[in-house]
Amino acid sequence: MGRGRAKAKQVKVARQLKYNSGGTDLDRLRDELGVGDSSNDDADDLNDELADRYADYADYDAGDDDDGRTSGRR
Repeated sequence: MGRGRAKAKQVKVARQLKYNSGGTDLDRLRDELGVGDSSNDDADDLNDELADRYADYADYDAGDDDDGRTSGRR
């Protein structure tokens, strides 16, 4: 007879975990995973390098050919 009460408690706990789990401590998780702030610097350096490498293509207008005709989308 006690199964209904135990099941109701399990359902209540499951709902709390599903809908009210917004209290995640992201700083603690970052520390546990060993992710440091220096990885952001590496990503920024890579983004800057890629931006410099492909800056010439940003000025290229894909719709105009050398002879002045407009071609379709490439």
